Amino acid sequence: MGAFRSLVSIGFFVVFVALSLQDAQAITRHYDFNIQMKSVTRLCHTKNIVTVNGKFPGPRIVAREGDRLLIKVTNHVSNNITIHWHGIRQLRSGWADGPAYVTQCPIQTGQSYVYNFTITGQRGTLFWHAHISWLRATLYGPIIILPKKNVPYPFEKPYKEVPIIFGEWFNADTEAIIKQALQTGGGPNVSDAYTINGLPGPLYNCSAKDTFKLRVKPGKTYLLRMINAALNDELFFSIANHSLRVVDADAVYVKPFETDTILITPGQTTNVLLKTKPSFPGATFLMTARPYVTGQGTFDNSTVAAILEYETPFLHSVTSMKKLPLYKPILPSLNDTSFATKFSKKLRSLATPQFPANVPQEVDKHFFFTVGLGTSPCDQNQTCQGPNGTKFAASISNISFVQPTTALLQAHFTGQSSGVYNPDFPYSPFHWFNYTGNPPNNTMVGNGTKLMVLPYNTSVELIMQDTSILGAESHPLHLHGFNFFVVGQGFGNYDPNNDPKNFNLVDPVERNTVGVPSGGWVAIRFLADNPGVWFMHCHLEVHTSWGLKMAWLVLDGKLPNQKLLPPPADLPKC
Repeated sequence: MGAFRSLVSIGFFVVFVALSLQDAQAITRHYDFNIQMKSVTRLCHTKNIVTVNGKFPGPRIVAREGDRLLIKVTNHVSNNITIHWHGIRQLRSGWADGPAYVTQCPIQTGQSYVYNFTITGQRGTLFWHAHISWLRATLYGPIIILPKKNVPYPFEKPYKEVPIIFGEWFNADTEAIIKQALQTGGGPNVSDAYTINGLPGPLYNCSAKDTFKLRVKPGKTYLLRMINAALNDELFFSIANHSLRVVDADAVYVKPFETDTILITPGQTTNVLLKTKPSFPGATFLMTARPYVTGQGTFDNSTVAAILEYETPFLHSVTSMKKLPLYKPILPSLNDTSFATKFSKKLRSLATPQFPANVPQEVDKHFFFTVGLGTSPCDQNQTCQGPNGTKFAASISNISFVQPTTALLQAHFTGQSSGVYNPDFPYSPFHWFNYTGNPPNNTMVGNGTKLMVLPYNTSVELIMQDTSILGAESHPLHLHGFNFFVVGQGFGNYDPNNDPKNFNLVDPVERNTVGVPSGGWVAIRFLADNPGVWFMHCHLEVHTSWGLKMAWLVLDGKLPNQKLLPPPADLPKC
């Protein structure tokens, strides 16, 4: 018996030491982000853009699961700035989340703010971007979260890892574009090009030299960390004559599957394995992306391209490389909703003992939100460019979000919420109608700053229903502070009696951004185990500007580790 106890003690000691060593691997990583202007030329057009450290795209952040990040952001430009660490759970560290006037007031000219957070239970690809007005057009960069030391990927170890980040280039000033659109009530001007790693590529005029080239070796496996940082468009992406193996979505491992094309919405990330050909193919290959479009609105109908080029000891000269044949991929048509639906249905959580899919099986709160476009009245004595002389607007549950002038999280924490927000966001429509049928006569939306309040640890099921009020349209919805499980989706009006019978509660994909299908609905579940105020909005920037956004308030739990931490001393003031 004594020997048994000794063995048990030794076992506990070994486990304790192992856990201690694992915890000891976590380190604090420091980054300095200096917001500054930089002169950049694209499409033979030179303009000054807002950057981090003069880089476009911005610097990559590399960390391991469990690491603490201290990122000092200093604002040297005239614009107010905030930075959002997109997809980071921010457990009890909502002060570091970044959306302007939601979790913080902006960092004003000459001010600094240190974003302080720990990466808990996440590994994969995320990204950072500005979260105020349209500044994220140039302020963005990758976040690469490696597994803890000595923890392998649940797939083949890649020979090399490469970030592929999609963006949009505007020859005009994006702040002027959205300011004019909001004043006139019409749609904003579209971008002049899409970009891959900041470069538009050879299919645009005056852009052949601004082409990203991925040089690869034959017979190797590359991990492409793909990020859609574009302002307003979902994108199809493909590499000519190569297939891709999807292994991760929004920094969560998925059951691997092969595809020639991926669909990625703004706010989403996708890790894919690219297996190169076993021998030099005697050709180069285009990697292209172009939009998936569902609405009536304006969009950039163009294609960005990069080049996949095989390294070879036989061809050294540029002249020799130019003589090689160039293959182009075939992308789905602009409005191929069938492909979009099939692709999203292939995504499934890994759901293994090591990487479980902890889907809430019981639901405490059921919510039904409508998501879509509408109109608002034109200002007095003004002519507007929206439908029938109105302004374009967008809403969730017919509430177009009015941005406060005090940060919501600050107002909640200090108990001074009166006049800042109302805790009565509608959880069910006041008027039920055929959401995807003929639009109603009244297209006007309501306005307000309303929050949905949840007790700590509430399990939530949320149905988001697209509406056809101004035409059905896909909306990539991003939830801050949480991952959620996509348990179901479909077209037409959600049927509360029959649709839940087909929900996947075993291995649904877990992510932070999901496309509400055009003319359809999506069902998500999550556990509200993170106290704070959490933004939820469409990641098409034009729709966010029109008001397609809201916020959740998750109250503190009873235990000390279930409460929001106090605000840091350097939190910017409004």
